[in-house]
Amino acid sequence: MENNTLRNIHSSARDYEQISCLYSNNKGKIFDDISIQLLEWFDSNMAAPLGAVLDLLQGDFNSIVFESITSSIQNILQKNGFLSHFGYPQQLDRYNTTIQYQKMKPEDGRYFREYVTTQFINRAELPNMSESVRKKMSEAMLELFVNAQLHSKTQHIYTCGQYYPQRHTIEFCIVDTGVGFSEIFKHRFNKNISSIDAISWAVQDKNTTKVGMTGGIGLAILHEFIEINKGSLQIISGNGFYQYDCASTNTQQLNCSFPGTVVNVTFRTDDPYNYALASKANERSLF
Repeated sequence: MENNTLRNIHSSARDYEQISCLYSNNKGKIFDDISIQLLEWFDSNMAAPLGAVLDLLQGDFNSIVFESITSSIQNILQKNGFLSHFGYPQQLDRYNTTIQYQKMKPEDGRYFREYVTTQFINRAELPNMSESVRKKMSEAMLELFVNAQLHSKTQHIYTCGQYYPQRHTIEFCIVDTGVGFSEIFKHRFNKNISSIDAISWAVQDKNTTKVGMTGGIGLAILHEFIEINKGSLQIISGNGFYQYDCASTNTQQLNCSFPGTVVNVTFRTDDPYNYALASKANERSLF
């Protein structure tokens, strides 16, 4: 029984790589016991990418065994429902800091809209937003779900999030185990590009691989919000890592490829800005 240790997991390129390498190291195993250790720290929004890769491994008739979990990690992953998928009892979240871990089918778009609105966009900790802005933000998140639904050929979509009071942030993560950005681009345009280049293309306003449909607006709205809010947007697809953080952009190549796509957004909760649509004529602008 091989040991796989995830240690001190935050929402960083190094830690997405840890989860990706856990999958790569165990890919191809059949009818095996895969032992996992979660030690020191684990950002609970990272349950979405971890759940996605463990689900793929279980799909090959492997058993997932949590050999060792730091008590504080176990506590939060029982509160958000992640460990319920592995036989652990659910714990009550008395402080309401979790955004529950969910595994959804691509056709569950209506349920996702309700879930993301109630558990994330309507949270009181978020900056002050008009109802029209909250609606636009919900639509932006729904577009991420629809993109996974239409393009990635994923079997399931995984979501999770967390409010971190001491950091003054809320993070929300949505994951699929589909074909990834570069393969989608290749299928649409018959051209090979790297994962990093495919992600960088996709985040540009109105760029889309949809045929005969508008698109690309969801990521553009998130970009615009994050620029004011001083939050961040991360996208991991294949071996590509992309992070937009305020006015700067960071891309790098991971040593292990993630089997699908991760989109993680971080919103600052100590932002005093009052978000409202600029005008009826320009309903996409948050300024």
